[in-house]
Amino acid sequence: MTRTSAPPPPLRAAGRAGVPSHVWPIAIVVILGMVMSVLDTTIVNVALQDLSVELHTSLDDIQWVVTGYMLALAAVIPVTGWAASRYSARRLYIVSLVLFTLGSLLCGLAWSSGSLIAARVLQGIGGGMLAPIGQMILVKAAGPRNLPRIMSAIGVPIVLAPVFGPTLGGLLIEHAGWEWIFFINLPVGVVAVAAAVKLLPQDSGDRAAGRLDTLGLALVASGLVGVTYGLAQSGGAGTLLDSSVLVPFLLGVMLIAAFVLRSLRIPRPLLDVRLFANKAFAAASLTTFCLGAALFGAMILMPLYFQTVRGEDAVQTGLLLIPQGVGAAIAMGFSGRVTERLGGGLTALIGGVITVVATIPFVLLGAETSFALIAAAMIFRGFGIGMSMMPSMTAAFAVLRPDQVNHATPQLNVVQRVGGSIGTAILSVALESRIRDAGASATPAALADAFGETYVIVLVVTLVALLPTLLLAIVERRARARHTAHEVGIETRIELEAETV
Repeated sequence: MTRTSAPPPPLRAAGRAGVPSHVWPIAIVVILGMVMSVLDTTIVNVALQDLSVELHTSLDDIQWVVTGYMLALAAVIPVTGWAASRYSARRLYIVSLVLFTLGSLLCGLAWSSGSLIAARVLQGIGGGMLAPIGQMILVKAAGPRNLPRIMSAIGVPIVLAPVFGPTLGGLLIEHAGWEWIFFINLPVGVVAVAAAVKLLPQDSGDRAAGRLDTLGLALVASGLVGVTYGLAQSGGAGTLLDSSVLVPFLLGVMLIAAFVLRSLRIPRPLLDVRLFANKAFAAASLTTFCLGAALFGAMILMPLYFQTVRGEDAVQTGLLLIPQGVGAAIAMGFSGRVTERLGGGLTALIGGVITVVATIPFVLLGAETSFALIAAAMIFRGFGIGMSMMPSMTAAFAVLRPDQVNHATPQLNVVQRVGGSIGTAILSVALESRIRDAGASATPAALADAFGETYVIVLVVTLVALLPTLLLAIVERRARARHTAHEVGIETRIELEAETV
């Protein structure tokens, strides 16, 4: 008689054994790519003034160095799932590394704002594919049993790079020149390409992936570009209700809505939006969106607080931001083991609660708040974010079949980045409004109050993120109960059959 084994629990992949040795080299290659991609979203921010002077252009024009990169990221992410299936994830990842490294070289050699913006777009095309394709490769290589620890490992650059980017950018501009904020990617890129060629597992393209859904790509790429562009305009407009913000944003939303409706009616859509019918995946996606808004949106607040209220320079500001990265790094090493024991939903819920509590001190910021107190609060806030971000994504991947990963990965990256863009837009407009209300001759105390009031919005967004993590924890608990009942039923049937024999 053949014994039938129950399927693994869909949400809690709690492997106790160590991660197989062949997975870690793959993880290192993926982490190298993600470090470059995520780092370049923030490292350039501190260089805009210098770039404006060196390239003899206005700040409004040079801002497109950041916006062009973001738009390229938004446009290319949706196609990565289909392209990885059609042409091989390994081959596409190597091409992405080459494009990003080449774009970095051209950025450093730029002679005008136009040439720099064009090079940044090329860099963004490569960078936009690195994170989702790297996750696809790693999720498939690790398998569900090892997923919690692997996801916690690749979560490190996602959380740390935005923290250390401004510090590294400030040091390079001060001691080496603006070109080196791009040239620094070259040795990392060369090593990453060589490592990818040697270490990434061979896979072949699948012609069964079908033809590219060009209309779907046009709809979703244009929609994401419209949303991202509109939100990027909010900083200069000073309000979310300005036509320069609303028109592209609403047009982008309508295009994305058209893409979703069309995808539900055709057999081979660019992205399988039906995945959101899965409650666990939907809850994990909403958690990722809200945490993206709370994490990346709040990233703009503390640097500005240290510079405008406390009078610190760019390098010192970067150093003062390190405690949040320390807390996140500690959490990343811890969250994989906790996810194995408790499941991704409950771990993310615990991390969300810690983040909420750790955000309260920032609501109370003053002009003379102790740096030690701020550092302690940043460590705990970083720890909470680290405990919630990757476990929620782990739970999302754990409920999927291997053939669904290529569709899920770009969608999770999109919701995280859009969440970050929306959070950044809302918080920057809210902060600017409160500083404007304080007046041109506002005291440091009044400016500090403006930051504290803006952190109330961060607190609300983080509280909203708790709701889907609670749903995710409930879904996981029910799934484990069904799995246990299934195993008990099989064992009982086997015992009865044995007794009959």
